[in-house]
Parts: sequence; C-alpha cells; structure tokens
Amino acid sequence: MIKKIKLLFVAVGLSMTFGITSCKDFLDRDPQSLVSDKDAFKNFVNFQGFTEELYHCVPDFSNAYWTNSWNWGEDEIQSTAQTFHFCVKIDNGDFWGWQRNFDGWQAGWMDRNNNQTNDDRFAKSLWGLGWYAIRKANMGLANIDKLTDATQEEKNLIKGQLLFFRGWYHFMFMQYFGGLPYIDKVLPGDQKLTLPRLKYSECADKAAADFREAANLLPSNWDNTTAGKRTLGKNQLRINKIMALGYLGKNYLWAGSPLMNSVSGGSRTYNAEYCKKAADAFAELLSLCESGEAPYSLVPFAQYYTNFYTTGQNWNIPGGTEAIFRGPYYGANNSNWGTSKQYSPLIISEGDVKFLPTSNYVNYYGMANGLPIKDVTQADSESGYNPEYPWKGRDPRFYNDIVFDGVKMVAGSIPNASEANNRYANLHTGGSYRDIATGSRTGYLLFKFVPRTANKYDQGYSYDKSLNIHLPYMRLADVYLMYAEAAAQGYGSPTGKSASYSKTAVDAINVIRDRASVGRVATKFLGSLDLFMEEVRRERAVELSFEGHRFNDLRRWLLLAQSPYTLKKSLEFDRASTLDPNKDPKENRVLNIRETTILERKFTDKHYWLPLKNNDANLYLEFAQNPGW
Repeated sequence: MIKKIKLLFVAVGLSMTFGITSCKDFLDRDPQSLVSDKDAFKNFVNFQGFTEELYHCVPDFSNAYWTNSWNWGEDEIQSTAQTFHFCVKIDNGDFWGWQRNFDGWQAGWMDRNNNQTNDDRFAKSLWGLGWYAIRKANMGLANIDKLTDATQEEKNLIKGQLLFFRGWYHFMFMQYFGGLPYIDKVLPGDQKLTLPRLKYSECADKAAADFREAANLLPSNWDNTTAGKRTLGKNQLRINKIMALGYLGKNYLWAGSPLMNSVSGGSRTYNAEYCKKAADAFAELLSLCESGEAPYSLVPFAQYYTNFYTTGQNWNIPGGTEAIFRGPYYGANNSNWGTSKQYSPLIISEGDVKFLPTSNYVNYYGMANGLPIKDVTQADSESGYNPEYPWKGRDPRFYNDIVFDGVKMVAGSIPNASEANNRYANLHTGGSYRDIATGSRTGYLLFKFVPRTANKYDQGYSYDKSLNIHLPYMRLADVYLMYAEAAAQGYGSPTGKSASYSKTAVDAINVIRDRASVGRVATKFLGSLDLFMEEVRRERAVELSFEGHRFNDLRRWLLLAQSPYTLKKSLEFDRASTLDPNKDPKENRVLNIRETTILERKFTDKHYWLPLKNNDANLYLEFAQNPGW
C-alpha cells in the first residue's frame, strides 16, 4: 500500500472552480501538514511525498459507497428497492444524475460534496479531486528544477509520475465530457478564465504527449530501480512505463473511435491514423510484458477471480500479475459493508439494493467452441446451442461470472427448515430468487466479483474471511483486446498488426480465448472487417463484463442510442422437472424459454456525452455546455 504523506498546497484557479470550493472541503488539514515549497521539493523523499497525494485522488469506484454503481450500459439493471444510484438515473435518461446536487445520498463516485485525500473511501470523487490533482501535478512540474538533491533516476521517477497523472485525469474527464481546456501550467488565482474547450483530438494529442514522455522516463518495474529498492515489493501501485503506455494507447484508441472522431471534425467512423498510433503503443507494452521485462502477465483461468477479489488474506489487494492500473484500496474487509452483498438476493443475504446482469447481455457469452448464440430461444445447429438446455456447453467464463437456475448457492447448514429450498438458485419464473425489489429481475445473478459463499449462511463476506473486492481501471486482458481493435481498424483487416509486434488483431483475441479454453475466432468472421468487429465487440463484452467498460464502449462506438443496445431484458422459463440436487445444473432442461423487455432507454444524440455542471458551464463564455443539455 502506498503511504500518503499529508501535504497541503492551496488549490486555486480551475481546480477550485470545478467542484472544490475551499481547501477545508477536500483536505483534512493540521498544522503539521503545512510544508514549505522549499522543503517539499528539495529531495526525492519529500518530492515523492508531495507526489503520492495524487494517488489518493483516484476514486475506488468499486467501494465508493455502501453499494456501488459503475455499470451504465445495457449490461446491468438494479433492483427496484431504491432509485438513488446513477445507473437508475441513466436508465431514465437523467444524465444529470452524475452530479452531487442530483444525488442526495452522495453515493456516486463521479462527484461528491466532501472530497479529501485522506483514507476515507467515501470522500473521493473524480470531478471533485481530478481538477485538484491536475493543478497539483502542474505545481510539481513547475518546481521540478528545485529537485537538486536527487539522482537522475529519481528526477525521472518524479517527473514521470506527475506527467502521467496530468494526462490520466484529463483523459478521464475527456471520455465522459468531450474536449475540455487542457491545463498544462499553474494558473494564477486572480486570472480571469478564458481557456476554450478544445476539440477532442486536440485534448487527446496533449494527453498523448504527457503519457509518451512519462513512458520514456519511467521504468517497467520500480523494484529494479535504486529508488524502488527502498520499498522493495511494495511498488505495485506506483506509476510505471506499462501504465503510461497503456493509457497512451487507450487515449489514442478513444480519439480514433467513431464518437470522438465525429466531434473532432471527422466522420462517424474510425480514424485509422489514431488507431495505428494506439496499436503501436499497445504493441510496445505487450512486447515488454511477453519478454518478461515488465512484471505483468495473464493470471491462469483457475485464479481468474484474483483479478477482482481475494479471500482469507487480510489487506491483500486483488489484481495479481494482470492488474495494470489500480487506485489505492482503503481498509481490509471494507468491501463487506455493501459491495459483497449487492449481488446475492435478500432471501439468502442482507441489504435491498441488488445489481443484476440483463439476459440480453448474458447472451454475449457464447458457446465453449467460440461461436456466438444467435437467438437464446432458438436452436442453433452450428454453435450447438439448445434452448431446452440453455446452460450446457457455454463459454467457461459464463460459469465463472453468472449464476443461473439450479446452481448451489449455500454450502453449509440452513438452520430454518422452511428456508432449505433456498440452497439452490431458484431463478426460474416464479422462483424464490426472483423478486424485482430485492432479488433477481432478470433470471440471472452476477457472481464475478464475489465467491459463492457470499451469503448469510456461509458468511463468505464475514470479517474473519477477509473478503477484499477491488476492481482495476485497466488490466492486461483489456490491453490485448484494445490492441486487437486498434490494429484491425488501423490496418483495415483482422490480420492487421503493428510493425513492432508479432501478433495480429485476431491473434490478440485468441490469446484471451486460449486462457479461458474458449474456441478461437471462427474463420467465417475473418472475411471482412465488419464481421470481425462483431467478434471484437462481443469479446470485450464477455471478457471485460461488468468491469465498468461497457457504457464508454457503447458511447465511443456510437451504439448507446441504437436498438438493441437500449433494451434491458429478463429471461423467463419453467423447469421441466423438479430440481435434482445430485444433477449438474448445466444439464437441467427448461421449458417455454423466452425473453421479456423490462425497459427501453429513450436516448438521443445528446446522451453520448454527460452534461457539465451548469455552474461551471456558466463561468465564462468559452466554457460551453455540451449540446442538448
């Protein structure tokens, strides 16, 4: 865990205007935390202490509140017990809901009243601390010449971190709000603001310059540096070359995507040049990892869950060798104060707010042979899907992530005999797990981020089990998939590739499928770029399911407002016979299988961007509100 040294530097200008009203609002101050500029920048240890506050501006979106909403595409729907989470507001077309003024519960990680860089996970928000972090990074860069009592390696480490964070916070804002002023210097507090909103491409170019320079300055592994050996084995979260390259590529791919390309003055298609740049950045990263120079690799599928949670290991942050960029994790077992309970129905758990996978999204999980399911209600002789046995022969990730009808959910004893029937997931139409307020609305449960023992009987989320849930912002599997998309679009073919890397776009997809023992991309999808992109999008949907990527993917692909991506459905069916506890639930036969639309989201083009705060958009003429809002 990164140690934070409490320092206070007054934030003025844009960082104060955009979401922070005073120092007291966002930083816990005490007399000992006031450090002079001379002391803060004089040597590596002090300057690193100054820099490490930037890490504590990163929200932990998976543990930001008691229960947590971060999936806003067509992938997930919330139970009806409460309506305060942003996912519900988005379903209703209310994109203002990301703002604290529209969320009386202060549950969202995008914006909050109280923003601090202490160890309180409830006191972090992207908008509230992001502008502060950008200003702080600029202050560090403006004072880098004062770092004289340091080696060149130490100077590079400091400057590289500052550049990365300046680029990262800008990128995070850009992907939700579009082109903004790119703040690359310390703004005087008494200066009238006139900075214009740049085109998305102009912002992306500036962020790319920061990420590229950061990658040039930073090591692949801090443990191999002289400075890093002082904290040997505790450097996993420190910004390095791989993180900088990952976001360099992502920033370029986003800039080259149809939505961003269209608002930058291009067409509603991909920008091939940006995609080529993205492919090259990802290629550099993947080459370093595959050669062993960087300490990142895909975890074996048997340990796939360690990307997202650990059990029985107090303070062991999840992620393993696959997590590339994560924010700090605050407090062992904090996940159990809500996050671990938001996936199990109340009938075997606690709490009323539940997050459920939609049946239409679960359909993206195809068959083990790698072929997609065309229609969940119809037999498919090519893929082998049979609607009477819908759980049979599916992609192994389906069984890892999704709980379906008949799965054993409680391993231990159930004291009350009247509740014994709830040992198994009764997710058929009319089953005990089906409850729109506190159970499943869709016929499925999501268990990608919690073990099956996360229930009130087995107490899989009790303190003595030390369940820690913490999702990364970026992991290596995502990089392979982004490379596949960028290489295919940049070079116009499923076999497109960066000149500096051996793998083609389709090769990268197959790396991920091989890990899960899923059939490789079928030959029929390699005949055209459009057909291949269907599999690229489906693979992202499955591998990165419910990790917070889908909303931004649908937006950048210009699909968010298009049917069927506006629909959220449930799976309805009857059991063909009484549940046999001795039978593998994959073999259970069902009858009358059908899908029912729960809701249809009414989106227009304005919904491709979140609205800025009206108070901010009214600050000065050049800082305009997003169209339609």
